[in-house]
Amino acid sequence: MSEFINENPVVLDNNQLPSRKDGGSQEFLLGDVTDEESVQRKKLLFKLDHSAKSPALESVELLDRLLLLDAPPDLTSDEESEETEEDFHDASETEKADPIDAQEIYDLLAHITDPEHPISLGQLSVVNLEDIEVHDSGNKEEMAEVIVRITPTITHCSLATLIGLGIRVRLDRALNPRFRITILLKKGSHQSENQVNKQLNDKERVAAACENDQLLSVVSKMLSTCK
Repeated sequence: MSEFINENPVVLDNNQLPSRKDGGSQEFLLGDVTDEESVQRKKLLFKLDHSAKSPALESVELLDRLLLLDAPPDLTSDEESEETEEDFHDASETEKADPIDAQEIYDLLAHITDPEHPISLGQLSVVNLEDIEVHDSGNKEEMAEVIVRITPTITHCSLATLIGLGIRVRLDRALNPRFRITILLKKGSHQSENQVNKQLNDKERVAAACENDQLLSVVSKMLSTCK
């Protein structure tokens, strides 16, 4: 049975998630929750019975095998790379400058559903506004960077890699290719932090994992609740 990092975790309601209209502040989220029975029911959702494998845990084992394989060679020729870069710059010239900020990234990620529970990553505080960095000048001809630090609910969370994969797929689909995306576990939040970080940021291995139908099905279910 998994133990909590926090003995009394607070599961947020959707209307408590930070939004642009409230300035992105999360200070009010730490207030008392009045519906004690509801909170207790939500706490129970965290308690996983590892004696019976769930589809999500089976997918994690498959994901681990794929991510630990040797990365496939980059088959893109220099000529193809040059053409892709030129096409990108030509398309960028016609786009209007519109820098992305942390709130927009949070909005993309907060409603992703946890692989095993019908609760979003925002509600579980796996994704937090203050743990998102965006470096974007708004110039479509310049590379930009998004760094997302996720906080697993337990230090030995077996689903951390799968959650990180879901976040990466969501951002890859939603953002312009000029964005370099880095997914990290928040420092000290997981016992296999370095290993998971390395897996989630190896582009070739992640691409190979996304070609697996079973994993893609789980990730698609996680993203189906995104707004």
